[in-house]
Amino acid sequence: MANGNDYAIQVDHVTIRFNMASEKVDNLKEYMIKLLKKELIFQEFLAVKDVSLNIKRGEAWALIGINGSGKSTLSKNLNAILFPTEGNILINKMDTREEDKLWDIRQTAGMVFQNPDNQIVATVVEEDVAFGPENLGIEPNEIRKRVEESLKSVGMYELRDRQPHLLSGGQKQRVAIAGIIAMKPKCIIFDEATAMLDPSGRKEVMKTIKRLNKEENITTLHITHFMEEAVDADRVIVMEKGKKLLEGTPKEVFSKIDTLKNIGLDVPCMTELSNLLKSEGLDIRDDILTVDEMVMELCQL
Repeated sequence: MANGNDYAIQVDHVTIRFNMASEKVDNLKEYMIKLLKKELIFQEFLAVKDVSLNIKRGEAWALIGINGSGKSTLSKNLNAILFPTEGNILINKMDTREEDKLWDIRQTAGMVFQNPDNQIVATVVEEDVAFGPENLGIEPNEIRKRVEESLKSVGMYELRDRQPHLLSGGQKQRVAIAGIIAMKPKCIIFDEATAMLDPSGRKEVMKTIKRLNKEENITTLHITHFMEEAVDADRVIVMEKGKKLLEGTPKEVFSKIDTLKNIGLDVPCMTELSNLLKSEGLDIRDDILTVDEMVMELCQL
């Protein structure tokens, strides 16, 4: 593992195993009955296998993979919600296995989940954003300052008095992000934070994620199954069956079209289109990722 002080997240040969019931149980009551009667048979499940990565401070990374590839399991280890079976994870040089560091780790590496309703706890937007700092023991004047700054940062300050249940999905997710920002994290992990949103909501949240990274220098790791959301990342990781299959810049990763499609992933629409045009004889680059790149390339023909 690299020892440089410029790393926000270091994952060193991490393997994660679980014991899972070999049969599907539909509800908790049935599960508990079978468990007490010792009718359940448990098998070891390998969720993540020997994964290593080093994310520098201020970088924006994307982690992609189909459902069950291990990406969300890995992300929950980065916030010390879960712990690796083997290997080590350092967050800002703090080992997630050290119990006395857990509070600092969770403050350093904020996490935004898929469903914003699971993160919103108060009945008014600004009270919800204040919840985290209050639990950190921050003094009231500083809390008010952080709440105002955080809500302005995500474009939700004008709705600070609104009840969260009246907000759109994208607005709720931005409130959840503001709640994380208010705790002053050095990095934020977005665990499929756009998965439950409509295209408009996804656009709102992605704009916020990019701004936090580019303007506030917050390290971001965005876990997603939308390929277009990964094209602006500094680096992209592809996971498959618990293993790291690919790592590189977006252009490097999305050039592996056959590899990605073989594991059930798509490539960005413009990459697909550029390859189709090239196969039809058009003299065009095959590593185009965005609409702007496509327009510029076509204008040069």
